[in-house]
Amino acid sequence: MSKLSPLERRSALTLACVISLRLFGLFLIMPVFSLYAQKMPDATPLLIGLALGVYGLGQVLLQIPLGLLSDRIGRKPAITLGLLVFAVGGLVAALSHSLAGIVIGRALQGMGAVAGAGTALAADLTREENRGKVMGIIGVSIGVAFLLALILGPPLEAIEGLSGLFGATSILALAALVLLWLIVPTPERQKAPAAAAFASVLSMLRDGRMLVLNGSVFFLHMLLTASFVGLPLLLAERLQLPVNRHWELYLPVMVIAAFVMGACLHRMRDVAQSLRIVGICVVAIGLGLLGFALSGHHLAVLGVAAAVFFSAFNLLEAALPSLVSRLAPSHLRGAAMGAYSTSQFLGAFVGGAVGGMALGRLGTDGVFLCAAAMTLLWLPLVLAGARRIREGDAGVDGAVVARGA
Repeated sequence: MSKLSPLERRSALTLACVISLRLFGLFLIMPVFSLYAQKMPDATPLLIGLALGVYGLGQVLLQIPLGLLSDRIGRKPAITLGLLVFAVGGLVAALSHSLAGIVIGRALQGMGAVAGAGTALAADLTREENRGKVMGIIGVSIGVAFLLALILGPPLEAIEGLSGLFGATSILALAALVLLWLIVPTPERQKAPAAAAFASVLSMLRDGRMLVLNGSVFFLHMLLTASFVGLPLLLAERLQLPVNRHWELYLPVMVIAAFVMGACLHRMRDVAQSLRIVGICVVAIGLGLLGFALSGHHLAVLGVAAAVFFSAFNLLEAALPSLVSRLAPSHLRGAAMGAYSTSQFLGAFVGGAVGGMALGRLGTDGVFLCAAAMTLLWLPLVLAGARRIREGDAGVDGAVVARGA
């Protein structure tokens, strides 16, 4: 794998800041929301889960359209539109005094669906052989944003309340917009040709490899969102760990996760090897979720389970978008990343709903056991995809040998 050029390094670092600033705003809510939402007059377990995951519904509706739009009008204008809508959603949630109002604001935030266009912009600005590194840098930045949000969310909530946290998400979105236009390089604009019609997009999405990747990110974010319906409650109510001390668990866990991702990035040089790593991560996520459910009153056991879970999560956050950007046709990359992000946020929406229902019917442990059971559906999908790719590579190699003869 070649070294990053100065332009690629600048692109990777500044886009990482843009993407992580927006996600930091979303992550700020996660470590405290299920605890404080219980105090609202219209609170129910299902509504808490929906409020946590409903932003994914807006993403589902607009990721592919904004991805296609970015193919045609350029990445930066499409991202700008999405960030402005996201900021408005944060303002609506900040001014709301009920869970129903927060659900509306979170849905509007979800309609600022810029993840696909942002990742496509990163791919546009880097060479294919360095795309894994760039996605890894972005993945690390997301991990750092996640860690900082887990540490800063509880004390910020104590100072400003949930309204202050939602207001912060709007401010961070506007800060990301400034970075986007002042620092992120602008690639040469390449309009999608006439062939990039809806039929072409559907044909690309029916590709078995794309189905595996989109299905994988669906499961990944479904399980993440479901776990955060229960994890703050587990820490605060069973382990009696005050909210302002939750960072004592998250800090070492996320440091370990960052080291694991750094150690494994060099192994993601080809598609087949990357999919093998994806399969290992699926197993690790299932074991981590089981660890959450079985940890009892033992903080050390929960810490080990969290390290396994978040190490696998961060690694998949780097591996999956890199695979999509390598496998998608260049003129449909924005649409492909939009479809990928649609699957990601559909998973977040389903995870919030399923987590809320499991919490209401089965309790905190039931949330994690249901999530762990979902990996039994995910793993066969990944294994079948890896086999299909190996067979496809073998067919290509055979065709090359035949032509040479």
